[in-house]
Amino acid sequence: MMKRLALLIPLAALILAFFALGLHHHLTLEAFHASHDRFDAWYAQEPLLVIGGYVAVFAVITLFLPIAALMTVIGGALFGFWKGVLIASFAAALGGTLAFWLSRFVLHDIVQRHFGERLAAVNAGVAKDGAFYLFSMRLVPVIPFFMINMVMGLTPMRTLTFYWVTQLGMLAGILVYVTAGTQLAEVEHLSDILSPGLLGSLVLLGLFPLLAKKALGLIRRRLGPAA
Repeated sequence: MMKRLALLIPLAALILAFFALGLHHHLTLEAFHASHDRFDAWYAQEPLLVIGGYVAVFAVITLFLPIAALMTVIGGALFGFWKGVLIASFAAALGGTLAFWLSRFVLHDIVQRHFGERLAAVNAGVAKDGAFYLFSMRLVPVIPFFMINMVMGLTPMRTLTFYWVTQLGMLAGILVYVTAGTQLAEVEHLSDILSPGLLGSLVLLGLFPLLAKKALGLIRRRLGPAA
């Protein structure tokens, strides 16, 4: 147990330094609005460095701050639509997988204590619907990114399955946020992005895989052994 907790020391030091240096004040849409031209200049001069830095910050910072949506909007503003979708998609999947590993191998007891009640329902969902269950949760952006990562880390799901389902399942939400990022001047708050109609569409989209799986199971039962 102590060896596992010792792995948290570098992460804890990073978190303390992050807040001590006041870097969290820069993680707002207002702060990025003010620095947009500067980031554009950095990207024009050192594109690979900026892309690598963005992916690293996204992957690490979403371990302890619920700002995946904000980072995706910033990705759209920095890289444009197609590059933003590609880069933010891989950054989100990498960040989710790091949190998944952290939950599974280091924070198991802590996550179990805080999310134990929800874990039973999640385990039942994974046992019944497998990757479809995670895919449905990823499609609905109102479910916190970090909560899904932490809880899924305590399920029997394989890491590779978690990774590709996360990347595919978050694609719809990433498309929405990256599009908003490309029009950053018109976005003052994250709540401006998800209208009730759009949110309802994403919820329905999230239910579709489970409904399709149930329909497929019903068809197979009707057809019998020949199916």
